[in-house]
Amino acid sequence: MKAVLGLEDGTFVVGDGFGVEGTCSGELVFTTQMTGYMEALTDPSYAGQLLMFTYPLIGNYGVDQQNFESPKVHAQGCVAREIARVPAARPSVAEYFEENGLFGISGVDTRSLTIKTRMVGTLRASLIVGSDDGDEAVRRARAISPIGDVDLIGDVSCPEPYRIAGPGKRIAVIDLGVKRHILESLGHRGADIHVFPHTAAPDEVMAAEPDALFISNGPGDPRRATHAIRCVRDLTGEVPVIGICMGIQVAALALGAETYKMKFGHRGTNQPVRYKDGSIYITTQNHGFAVDEETLPEGCAVSYRNVNDGSVEGFENRDLAVTCVQFHPEAHGGPRDTEMHFFDRIYREIP
Repeated sequence: MKAVLGLEDGTFVVGDGFGVEGTCSGELVFTTQMTGYMEALTDPSYAGQLLMFTYPLIGNYGVDQQNFESPKVHAQGCVAREIARVPAARPSVAEYFEENGLFGISGVDTRSLTIKTRMVGTLRASLIVGSDDGDEAVRRARAISPIGDVDLIGDVSCPEPYRIAGPGKRIAVIDLGVKRHILESLGHRGADIHVFPHTAAPDEVMAAEPDALFISNGPGDPRRATHAIRCVRDLTGEVPVIGICMGIQVAALALGAETYKMKFGHRGTNQPVRYKDGSIYITTQNHGFAVDEETLPEGCAVSYRNVNDGSVEGFENRDLAVTCVQFHPEAHGGPRDTEMHFFDRIYREIP
């Protein structure tokens, strides 16, 4: 089965399709991780994007559903150099994609596409499985809206509040597309977790009498998380605020700072960050937007910084009890360097 991937700049590549015939479109992004491919594909933060793996072979251990970050694949499509046809366990990635109506392309030069993305930035793309019509793929890529113009959060947030009972501190979570392992990391520390949809109002959250407010990861432009921004703005100073990934961006916007779209973002399991004490941690990341350090208000201090490009990887405001990081300390799939360092510390500091 043929497949073609077209980009908005007129580039297209033809490869082998897997999954089912059809079309998907979105922003083409790359991740450098070598394992944890199903964790990435099921991460709600990849909604609206075609996910390309730089590692040349994915699927060698099959589809391990016990490690999914959500019940389904949220990436619009998958782009790979090669997928394992005879994995160590079944189903294979190709079998899973076919069974679940998903779109993928393999047999393409992902290295060349990654270099292009690093040079010119992320591009809109369209994947057609069952065709090799490059001109049509390019036309479809150019027809879609930039990801910043699309409201994606409503598609991945929970529709109704729910609770994961625990004996410890009560944490209110605003679900912008929360990863399962974030909730599990809180649960392992005994947290009594109350999860709210992205539209939750401050009074709804406070009705749960939380000890802290947690803002999750999510897809797209953080400025579209208007309800969460208002919630943080109204409740900062009332309860401690914790944020991960989009959560740091929402918290920054609520405090009056600005965010910006990165050229190609950070996605993978090998991003080095430096903590304020000088120690270095290797982290899992997935984000295309970041906090503008120059706009952080008085009282906010950068606590983590990306070693490669100097971008903000965390900030805190001790007076307002705000603690946020851009990376994923729950570390699935990826290094667990920061899970205890972050989750144990913030949980211990909650009054």
